[in-house]
Amino acid sequence: MDLLEKSRNTLELPAVLEMLAGEAVSEPAKAEALVLVPSVHRAEVERLLAETSDAKDMMVYKGSPSLSGLRDVRGSLARADMGGVLNTRELLEIAGVLQSARAVRSYGMSAEKETCIDHLFKMLQTNRFLEDKIVNSIPGEDEIADSASSELSDIRRKMRAAAARVRDSLQKIISAPSMAKFLQDPIITTRSDRYVVPVKAECKGSVPGLVHDVSASGATLFVEPMAAVKANNEIRELKAKEKAEIERILAELSAECAAHREDIDADFSALVRLDGIFARAKLSFKLNAGAPELSERGVRLRRARHPLLDKDKAVPIDVELGEDYDTLVITGPNTGGKTVTLKTIGLLTLMAECGLHIPADHGSAISVFRQVLADIGDEQSIEQSLSTFSSHTKNIVEILKVCDKDSLVLFDELCAGTDPAEGAALAISIIEFCRKCGAGVAATTHYAELKLYAMRTSGVMNASCEFNVETLQPTYRLLIGVPGKSNAFAISKRLGIDEAILEQARSFVSQND
Repeated sequence: MDLLEKSRNTLELPAVLEMLAGEAVSEPAKAEALVLVPSVHRAEVERLLAETSDAKDMMVYKGSPSLSGLRDVRGSLARADMGGVLNTRELLEIAGVLQSARAVRSYGMSAEKETCIDHLFKMLQTNRFLEDKIVNSIPGEDEIADSASSELSDIRRKMRAAAARVRDSLQKIISAPSMAKFLQDPIITTRSDRYVVPVKAECKGSVPGLVHDVSASGATLFVEPMAAVKANNEIRELKAKEKAEIERILAELSAECAAHREDIDADFSALVRLDGIFARAKLSFKLNAGAPELSERGVRLRRARHPLLDKDKAVPIDVELGEDYDTLVITGPNTGGKTVTLKTIGLLTLMAECGLHIPADHGSAISVFRQVLADIGDEQSIEQSLSTFSSHTKNIVEILKVCDKDSLVLFDELCAGTDPAEGAALAISIIEFCRKCGAGVAATTHYAELKLYAMRTSGVMNASCEFNVETLQPTYRLLIGVPGKSNAFAISKRLGIDEAILEQARSFVSQND
């Protein structure tokens, strides 16, 4: 797994793509959603976001386009093109694609204003003649209609007539009073597609005919009386003709599909693409999201929410990075929302680069970064016998190797887990290295030295996750320009630590601190 992919996983982009796949209708569009890769080209990101916005606008007025019949028919078309005969299911799936193409084209062409996806609707060829021919010939997966051909209709008419004749002759046999003592039951049934009557085993010679089956108990023989043999033979011959005619019909329909393979393939590709675009629009509705502006540099988020948190409970954050300052140092207590803030910045950037709307208010803006690099979470490696500090440092080394002016770099608890004085000094050096590369940086920390560094350094801004000392609960609000406090003394006092102990502790902390 490369560094960029690892960062995307860390920022939970795959979980958002799973949500996107859930909004797609067809399996191919679902599969494409799961492997969506953020674009690094501004023009492409603009196009993708515009597609999502236009699809969302269309859904407001007309609902979703009809894509329920969209199945992957490329394999079937390829086989038909090589002369193969498709089965009824495959042909019905092709008819489903044609039906979807017709419905979606009609949906798109009835739009009241121009959109950036109009060309996809216009690309749809449609083929009502072939669609109707397949549907009318194959009413169901296990059924071929009489009307599929005049020959098939004639064969089945003769089959019905022959069946009526054989049933009439057998009815006379089972209705004769003299036959009652020989029959197990006075009924007509079938064995091996031939009409027979159930005869008592001990009366085998009393009903002349061909034995086709014996009951499990051996008490009943299923006999085809000689009077029915000719008509049964005729039915069997007609069944063989019916089978051959059905094969001919399927072959003819397959050949017609092959003749229009390129058009159907093109329709399928356009429909899958539209399915993906409308899936993005549906996810936008689901997340109560909107299209961000694209900025030249940095990130500006207004009331942004992490998309994987409950939107009714998540506390929105306002955050800026890259315009007045290129580095944000976020401090505050554990479980106060620092890591979620980092992930929100990174994940919303990646979402926008995938053409997805972001759960943030109007006025939010995203820059298109070539690399979003993240070192977040507990990376302790048991396999490699690495401590948390060592494991994080390995990640940081990889990040520093590729960091450049087109990078957004996110560090969680930078250089934690080692001697505080050395850790703080190393953290400042790492941030400065990234800044010299031209990258945008957001880092969380507990180190007081980093707060001072942010206060003293131009282009570096403090931010903190608010904490309510009265309730001992984080509010999850992000405060820009305010360094966070550990609140250790206040929290300890609320929890009952003796005032004398706290007073002595205060004496150990310098006035400057």
